[in-house]
Amino acid sequence: MSDLKAALGQAVSAVFVALGLEESLGRVGVSDRPDLADFQCNGALAAAKLARRNPREIAAEVAAGLSGHPLLASVEVAGAGFVNLRISDQALTDRVRSLALDPHLGAEAASAPRRVIVDYGGPNVAKPMHVGHLRASIIGESIKRIYRFCGDTVWGDAHFGDWGFQMGLLIVAAGDENPDWQRVAEGGPLEPDSGELILHTLLAPLSNLDLAALDRLYPLAAAKAKEDPNYRDRARKATALLQGGKPGYLVLWRHFADVSRAALKREFDALGIHFDLWMGESDADPLIPAMVEDLKAKGLLVEDQGAQIIRVVREGDKRELPPLLVISSEGSAMYGTTDLATIVGRRRDQDPDLILYCVDQRQGDHFVQVFRAAVLAGYATDEGLEHIGFGTMNGTDGKPFKTRAGGVLKLHDLIQMATDKARERLREAGLGAELTPEAFEQTAHKVAIAALKFADLQNFRGTSYVFDLDRFTSFEGKTGPYLLYQAVRVKSLLRRAADEGLVAGEIVIGEPAERELALTLDAFQQAVSEAYDKKAPHFVAEHAYRLAQAYSKFYAACPVLSAKDAAIKASRLALSQTTLKQLEQALELLGIETPERM
Repeated sequence: MSDLKAALGQAVSAVFVALGLEESLGRVGVSDRPDLADFQCNGALAAAKLARRNPREIAAEVAAGLSGHPLLASVEVAGAGFVNLRISDQALTDRVRSLALDPHLGAEAASAPRRVIVDYGGPNVAKPMHVGHLRASIIGESIKRIYRFCGDTVWGDAHFGDWGFQMGLLIVAAGDENPDWQRVAEGGPLEPDSGELILHTLLAPLSNLDLAALDRLYPLAAAKAKEDPNYRDRARKATALLQGGKPGYLVLWRHFADVSRAALKREFDALGIHFDLWMGESDADPLIPAMVEDLKAKGLLVEDQGAQIIRVVREGDKRELPPLLVISSEGSAMYGTTDLATIVGRRRDQDPDLILYCVDQRQGDHFVQVFRAAVLAGYATDEGLEHIGFGTMNGTDGKPFKTRAGGVLKLHDLIQMATDKARERLREAGLGAELTPEAFEQTAHKVAIAALKFADLQNFRGTSYVFDLDRFTSFEGKTGPYLLYQAVRVKSLLRRAADEGLVAGEIVIGEPAERELALTLDAFQQAVSEAYDKKAPHFVAEHAYRLAQAYSKFYAACPVLSAKDAAIKASRLALSQTTLKQLEQALELLGIETPERM
């Protein structure tokens, strides 16, 4: 059975068609006045303009056509011609009973499952993750989960930045910093039978080239490259030699990657972010020579001041779009080149119907260039590539969030800040006192991550938002901790019921708070569908919040364990179980894990 809104929409549309009017006029929406109706249709007003008739007359005919419909308790005409629809208690009962038995809790699978790659995360090797990576990771993970939940075959790919100009900068900076590191960089290839001893001797000087050292060296090198053309040229040449396979540079680069990946996995694990593919720009590099030859053969590469480009301007463009730079004048592959080669590799390995790139919307022009080049080359279609842009997480000054000193906040530090605040909030609320120290720490971490994720995902991804840790970690209001608290409260109630030997029974809907909760449970399908179609997790986040609110009202108005009638008690237990399942499923789609106790 489809959700009630969709079922009513079909019924109302059929009546409009029977009246000789457009089917689309039968669209049904949630009522603006829930005290008067559950749903409403405003199509009579538009129909009146088309048919040059009185809208109330048309509305009355629609209401008459719906008379006796099994889903409806009443149909009334209101105002200028609105059709108010009230669902019957029996229809709500039947719907919630079906939800309780459905593994997907009412959410329907995509009509045509696809093979999808979600490209998100995008951290750069040799640099710690910072708050700028937070939104890509959180939004991308949620979109991956939503698509997978709807039946698609989905791969999440971290897509590391590990092969471009930044690597050349670090190679030069490391060599200038330490003669031992320079000797590694200039070293020759290892003999096949050289054994572990020689390998250890070669890598031993790199033991103190850790992430902290890389984090210190990179900004210094980047700043120097901006000021000193000679330094910049050295870094460009080092990039070209690395990409050309210079052995010592490859050893140094691999060390950068290994040190970085260990730290990156730590941050991703702390956020509950999981990738199916841990690919990077370097994985696309072997594909570039053949791709470049293919682009030449197709007449797409054009020489321009020693570089090779692809012109991607289309007729009708409202502004001039720069060409895609494929090979620099120094002979090295560029950022866009590896993105283009990555599409080639994905087509070969996963053959996706769709690739979604969850990246800051300020990178929009870059993706237009890459996507158009891919279409020109026949590597993809316009419909098979999509940039899922997002806004920035801002400070109170309205600018991208910084530390008090004005620097970029490391993601590890942000998670620690949120966890510290979560501990404080738990103690303030008198929660967690019965937990072991270890369980308390685990709960504080879950509260912190829920606060960070829900603060982000409750907004449409294209908007920016102001970071406010005090507000985000509150157990009151529209926050992640509030949702966790509501879920844990239901779990506590169900444990008490089990201790008393009570079991859930058949659900029967009758009380106003039960009706509101049932209607909210029914809306899960619509929330998931919109999140899927629009690649926008905030629809699921909004549903989770409304569900928690509806249960809170139900909990206050409809006693569960103290209900006098055994059948009502069993019904409300089953309703509570169904609510918990759906709430936890919605939170899981957002990447939020609920604790068992608080």
